[in-house]
Formats: sequence, structure tokens, C-alpha cells
Amino acid sequence: MRTFLALAAVMALSSGGVAAGKQVDASPPTDQATGGKVLFYDGFDGTGLDRKEWNVVGTDFWVNNEQQAYVDSPETVSIVQGLEGANGGALALTPVYQPGVDPNPQRHADFLSGRINSRGKFDFTYGKAEARIRLPADTGIWPAFWLLGYGEWPKTGEIDIMENVGEPDWYGVALHGKGYSGETPLVNKYFFPAGIDVTQWHTYAVDWRKNEILFSVDGRLTYRVTRPMVEHYGKWDFANRKYIILNFALGGAYPYKTNGIEEPYQGMPQSTVERIKAGKVAMYVDWVKVTASKN
Repeated sequence: MRTFLALAAVMALSSGGVAAGKQVDASPPTDQATGGKVLFYDGFDGTGLDRKEWNVVGTDFWVNNEQQAYVDSPETVSIVQGLEGANGGALALTPVYQPGVDPNPQRHADFLSGRINSRGKFDFTYGKAEARIRLPADTGIWPAFWLLGYGEWPKTGEIDIMENVGEPDWYGVALHGKGYSGETPLVNKYFFPAGIDVTQWHTYAVDWRKNEILFSVDGRLTYRVTRPMVEHYGKWDFANRKYIILNFALGGAYPYKTNGIEEPYQGMPQSTVERIKAGKVAMYVDWVKVTASKN
């Protein structure tokens, strides 16, 4: 009976548990730093996630043997105020330990977490997408900020702007398309200088252009991919409209390939589980912005 009641609660939350508050941020007409037109901006300063701009993913979604079920719940997707270093409110994607709730009989995930996207509400072709993010440093987590096109993957073209697996001194970027997906050769890790890591606020960005894609953090170029580099492996799958994704996964393929941990969960140790149980693990996003490309 306890499991049934917990599942009923989650499914009720999944039908609209995060209140849609009035968005109080005003998008500036141009970006002050680049002079480009701002196409999208969310500073997460409302009383809840703006459902006119974002979708929240539910339990049906599952990839990469990840160890969480995504749910639409205030526990996993929320707007927080008063967070140190944030400019006003911030989006919090928070994993929680709640075994016996996941309705997927093949997965049986012991964790719930949050994933949002702008699919069908905002998308663009070419431009600079950036987000100011603060991450935890817990082995086996898998938070990400990325862009994806419509249609069948990997022909959709995927731009991974920021991925991390709980090692605080670096983050990864990657491109995926037909002929260069999964174990893509178009991948790079950026290692922060001494004294700097992912637990501090950073602005992760990609400048997506017609013939090149430039990744950066805090304005520092970290990786450049040209169209000829991509076409060495397959078609340039980056001329179509793409939408924004922010998610907090746990364990699964990428963490496991990095740390080799098998127990108690693939890619995730007990120490991280205990931190999640204690409510000490979350991905915070201060703001997200997309600016029109100059080319």
C-alpha cells in the first residue's frame, strides 16, 4: 500500500505539480556584450517554472541505463530564491531517493530527478546559447545543458554544451550526428585552473555558426569544431532548428565509463546515494540565454 500511495502521488505531481508563475524577467532587445539580438532569456525569477517556455519530462523517458526516473514534481524541478551567487531566482534540478515509485517495470529506478526542455516552445538555427550553472561534486552524477534537433537521433544533430560526471575539475562538450554518435570523436574535456571547479558559478556556452561550432566557459574558448572536421565522419547535422535541454541524470553509461563503479548502482557509489538522501545534491541554473548569430 505504501508503494501504491507513493506512485499515486508522483503521477498526480506529473500532471502539473510545478506551479506556473508569472515570468518577471524582461529580455533585453540586444545582448550588451555581443550586440546580437536576444532570442530567448529566462532568469528563473518567477514563482514557478514558466510553462510557456518549458516542458517538464516525465517517467516515460529513459536512455543510457540512467538510474533515475524523470518526474514533474516540485521535489525535482523548482525555482529557488536567495541562493548565494545567483542573480535573483534560480532553477533547481534535484535528484531524490524514492525507491518503489518508478512505474517502469524494466527500469525500477530508485531515484527521481528533473529534466526540462523547450521543444515546441522555443527553438532556433544558429546562435549563441549560454547558461550560468552551479554543479555539485558527487561521483556518478550526470547533469547536462545541451541542444537537440527534431526527428530521429542522431540525424537530429546534438550539441552538448556542458556535461559532468561528478569530477569537479573538468566538464565535457561533444557533438553527435549520423556517423559520429555515441562514442563520438568530436568531444573535448576542459580542465579548470587550480582553485576553480564546477561547484562555482560558471557560464557555459556554445556559439553555433553555419560552418563552425565554438564552445566556451566564462568567455574562454575551450573547443572549436569546423564543418570539415564533422564531414570527415558524416553529414553536417547542424543546419536544422534545435531546442534547449537541461537535465540531471544519475549513473548510467557516461559516469560508468569514467569511474568503472558497478555497485550499488552503475556509475554511482554509496557516498553519492547518501548525499542525495540528505538533500545535498542539486544542479542550479541562474539563467539561460540565446542570442542571434552574427553569421
